[in-house]
Amino acid sequence: MSVTQSALWPWLALAGLGLFHGVNPAMGWLFAVALGLHRNSERVVFLSLAPIALGHAAAILVVLAVALGLGLIVDYPLLARIAGLVLLAWALWHATYGHRGPVRVGMQTGLAGLAIWSFMMATAHGAGLMLIPAVMSLCRAAAPAVSAEDSLPIAAAALAVHTGVMLATIGAVSLLVYRWAGLEFLRRGWINLDRLWIAALIACSAWLLVS
Repeated sequence: MSVTQSALWPWLALAGLGLFHGVNPAMGWLFAVALGLHRNSERVVFLSLAPIALGHAAAILVVLAVALGLGLIVDYPLLARIAGLVLLAWALWHATYGHRGPVRVGMQTGLAGLAIWSFMMATAHGAGLMLIPAVMSLCRAAAPAVSAEDSLPIAAAALAVHTGVMLATIGAVSLLVYRWAGLEFLRRGWINLDRLWIAALIACSAWLLVS
């Protein structure tokens, strides 16, 4: 892998995960469209996007803060192993119990409730954990010029890229479904994104454990 490719792939991974999260109905667009249809307002659909993105970003921020905190006291190889084991454990938990007891929020919820719902869903799916490999690669590529304390701007930029792509994606999907497709197409068939997500968690875990 060339230096340019090595520097570019983490950003592409962050954007790709943002796209995946945006397409996944469980991450928010389905709720935004349902609220809009329930209240018969396209404006509600778009108003819902901000708290969904905010809650998602907050969940990821918590995970990144923990990872950066650990980076202050342990070296990169050990941190990578810890992250890999956590990813593997989360994949196994999600495969076994992730479909049980989904977070439920009623159609009368406000924007604050929607943000809390988004935070809980992103946390339950391990959304923040999936960003760790890319963020760690970015921080490691900047070393030794950048210390663990100075990794905050890198992590913030990574979070901004991921959340921005996700927000744009859920906005486009929500508009498409609300105006034209409707929710009936979900009953005719939909890709099981949970299985893809579990496979992605395992793949990232393996990469961290053997790299």
